[in-house]
Amino acid sequence: MPEIEVLVVDDELSMREFLAILLSREGYRVTTAASGEQALAAMERETFQLVVTDLSMPGIDGLELVRRVRGGHADHPTEVPIVMVTAYGTASTAVTAMKEGATDYVLKPFDNDELRIVLRKALGHQALARENRALKERLGERYGYHNLIGTSSPMEEVYEMIRRIKDSRISCLVEGESGTGKELVARAVHYSGARAGGPFVAVNCGAIPENLIESELFGYRKGAFTGALRDKEGTFSAAHGGTLFLDEVGEMPLHTQVKLLRAIAERKVVAVGDFREQDVDVRIVAATNRDLEVEVREGRFREDLYYRLNVVHLGLPPLRTRGADIQLLAERFVEEFAREYNKPIRGLAPETLQVIREHTWPGNVRELRNALEGAVALETEDLITPRCLPSRVLRPSPASAHPEALVAGGEALVGADGIDLDALLGGVERRYLEAALDRAGGNKTQAAKLLAMSFRSFRYRLAKFGMDD
Repeated sequence: MPEIEVLVVDDELSMREFLAILLSREGYRVTTAASGEQALAAMERETFQLVVTDLSMPGIDGLELVRRVRGGHADHPTEVPIVMVTAYGTASTAVTAMKEGATDYVLKPFDNDELRIVLRKALGHQALARENRALKERLGERYGYHNLIGTSSPMEEVYEMIRRIKDSRISCLVEGESGTGKELVARAVHYSGARAGGPFVAVNCGAIPENLIESELFGYRKGAFTGALRDKEGTFSAAHGGTLFLDEVGEMPLHTQVKLLRAIAERKVVAVGDFREQDVDVRIVAATNRDLEVEVREGRFREDLYYRLNVVHLGLPPLRTRGADIQLLAERFVEEFAREYNKPIRGLAPETLQVIREHTWPGNVRELRNALEGAVALETEDLITPRCLPSRVLRPSPASAHPEALVAGGEALVGADGIDLDALLGGVERRYLEAALDRAGGNKTQAAKLLAMSFRSFRYRLAKFGMDD
């Protein structure tokens, strides 16, 4: 185990020597400084894992030393633990130092065992801070927008919007069908931007009972209601300094929408059973698979809250419109699950790729991911074959198999379980675009004429399905 480097700062020679001997016997490697100025100079030359400093010193005292280190004015990691040593008469100043960023303090005359305990505790805080930083870095690597998969035009628009808003505190509304990856995009906004060091707190507004959602968002005080046996922090407070992700925000009851609007507008919350306001600094990312404009018109969602949330709109395209992204996603999922299940699967068979391309994926990316996880688990060959895909994926959709069925008339068009009309029409449209391009030998102008539409309209439809390349 490497030696722990400790910097001892005290203007009294006897105290410096005493602490140096005591800490050396504990296995620490000790450097001493007779003033705050010498300490800052030493910290520019060398990195220390712990600083033990007297509070009352001429020139730069212990309090100012803490301020300079925590403020980044020393060439040293700002999270290095700093333990203050002070006399009884200046104990209140030591408390002030704690507020400025000191890790802990001991009072003179101190017991040697007490000092040992305080130093070990301070080093424990540093180790925890280091682990938290490493965890946040790993989360950033995992959830940054560069990890979103897809090269289609609709996804490029999503990436560009994330790049533009990631460093701001601006509210964002993510809309898209179920399974399109709304939470992944919310995490990408958070972990790619300036708030990545803060918390990311997700709340599913549709999964919380109506009578509990207010206390979940804003917290409550002990005794506020039956069963409130202790104070509970709300998700707004938990997300302070970071991002609060409100998933399925369209499910939120109207009476809670009023309080949410106030919290966002004033950046203050009041816990249930309390009268005191608490300042909160959060970025709101809300998500829904509903059309909130329709919800507003029909009185189920407050118009003023809609505009507060929809400062920036981020629409996620359904998978069926993302062209070659389907194959990219499929290959990535197979690689991921082959590794997870320790199976020697190297990809998808050509006939499997054909099936995957033709399926309309009403459940979007989530459905594709789940289908391929099951296929990897079941496959005994080195390529994923169609027999391991779910039966619903193997059944061709009515649109992709027989577009002419759309005009057949009669009850056969809509079965007992209903249909996904958007998926069906999207499949038909895509097949006609492909057929026209094939007939025109790839000439887009000629293909547009074959479909009796303008070239501009034809290009728009190609972009919609990620076929413009």
